[in-house]
Amino acid sequence: MISKKDKNQDRVIRHARVRKKVSGTAERPRLCVYRSTNHIYAQVIDDVKGATLCSASTLSKEVASRLADVTKTEASKLVGAAVAKKALELGIKQVVFDRGGYLYTGRVQALADGAREAGLEF
Repeated sequence: MISKKDKNQDRVIRHARVRKKVSGTAERPRLCVYRSTNHIYAQVIDDVKGATLCSASTLSKEVASRLADVTKTEASKLVGAAVAKKALELGIKQVVFDRGGYLYTGRVQALADGAREAGLEF
């Protein structure tokens, strides 16, 4: 019998491999992305403290109010801009981008582009 490949398990393994090298500090925290089927989430994390500094998602109030008749890719761009705005308010200008084991295309790329356009540097 042919067994179906678990794509999410492969993604978790890729993410663990990347996380060995990528770490966020107070000067340059990590912008972490999680993509579910319907939503996308972004967090700015200081790994030294083990604390989330700010976050945004398609479920947060400031983004969810603007999601009427918007594609998931466009919503990802809005989430990127929202998390960048929150990070800039905290005085964070540079981050390390952690794509979470996902390919850098589609919604993940749109989130990164939205964050860059809002003023974050990778």
